[in-house]
Amino acid sequence: MGDWTPPEQRFSELPLRLLTALVLIPFALFAVWMGSWWLAAGCGLFCAVMMTEWCRMSAAPNEVLLAGLAAVFGLSLALHIELVSWAIFAAAIGLAVISSQRQTEARLSGGFGVVYVFAMVFGLYTLREGPWDGRLAALYFMSLVWASDAAAYFFGRLIRGPRLLPRESPNKTWSGAISAVIACAFCGYLAAGWQAAELLPWILTGICISVAAQAGDLFESGLKRRFKVKDSGNILPGHGGLLDRVDGLGAVSILATLTFLSVPGLPALLGF
Repeated sequence: MGDWTPPEQRFSELPLRLLTALVLIPFALFAVWMGSWWLAAGCGLFCAVMMTEWCRMSAAPNEVLLAGLAAVFGLSLALHIELVSWAIFAAAIGLAVISSQRQTEARLSGGFGVVYVFAMVFGLYTLREGPWDGRLAALYFMSLVWASDAAAYFFGRLIRGPRLLPRESPNKTWSGAISAVIACAFCGYLAAGWQAAELLPWILTGICISVAAQAGDLFESGLKRRFKVKDSGNILPGHGGLLDRVDGLGAVSILATLTFLSVPGLPALLGF
């Protein structure tokens, strides 16, 4: 979302970021395109990695056990047996809360980490496998999130300007945030034509996706600031951890899934 990096260093991480994207994006697209067990396997892997990052970031115990439960939770989604997934979810929360330090704050942190990580995975899987054209919806929404990230990154660094939230994320700027919203609105305009759908709903959807993605990014930045860490991990060169990379997509997946389930006519209005 843009930053105040010195000009000579402003795009220094770009090669690493592009290399990481060349590996990560095809994997994500393949899993979403195939759906079902392929997507569940990807969700299980991502969930385990993100749970591990959360445990290390927050100093929560039982990292291996929680990562294992996270992997099983992701895989369980393909069974479409809600009781099984809910049982794994409850077991993970119970383990995270009980095994944390006795302070209330530590227990809340452990339980919240499970909710945070599992919800993002559940949101993406349900968006893809919901009672609408999930493949198309997931691919469109993922593309818009990436467009938002790219616009914020490039225009934020080129234009710079006032900081967006100096205390929570001092490197992000209003120029990057506004550029991301405009880019996603334009993508919504294009999507409406491709889907032969009404223009206004798609433009509003594009705007909402950018806002949600940026809110997810800022929220995770706030969490890292709370735990006094720069990145959630170092598995992705140029990005940090997996949580750093999918926070925006996770927020959009949760919001989109809840909205589609609450407003059943919306998917059809968007051509899904």
